[in-house]
Amino acid sequence: MTESEMIRPVDILLVEDNKGDAELAAEALEDAKMRNNLFTVFDGDEATDFLYRRGNHENAPRPDLIILDLNLPKKDGREVLEEIKLDPNLRRIPVVILTTSKAEEDILKTYDLHANCYITKPLEFDKFIDVVKSIEDFWMSIVVLPKETK
Repeated sequence: MTESEMIRPVDILLVEDNKGDAELAAEALEDAKMRNNLFTVFDGDEATDFLYRRGNHENAPRPDLIILDLNLPKKDGREVLEEIKLDPNLRRIPVVILTTSKAEEDILKTYDLHANCYITKPLEFDKFIDVVKSIEDFWMSIVVLPKETK
């Protein structure tokens, strides 16, 4: 691995319709040790526009990690996940589900759609921050992420 690859910031796409949760996640990631670029979109349509570099996102980078809420306006997070995992150019991007849903059917459905992990958002502020930091610690410090292939 070259030195430039080692210091390259990690591009994270956060798909979250709750602006408060998005701001908390951004704050937690900003405080973390790892260098990252956080891109936030607020609905499922905007998420797929970002991933396919359409409209206002024509210069969007390919994310190294996607943090995806399930309950989104316009296009549901389950639909976004399915599109990602069916696309040979996107399916290797790890997708972390971060949602309020504790429903067993949501957990099973997202794993059937090949989500990489499922995390239920804690309601307490401090615990939410801890969860986001844990996501980053695991996915950025421990896991080897795939590089984009053409």
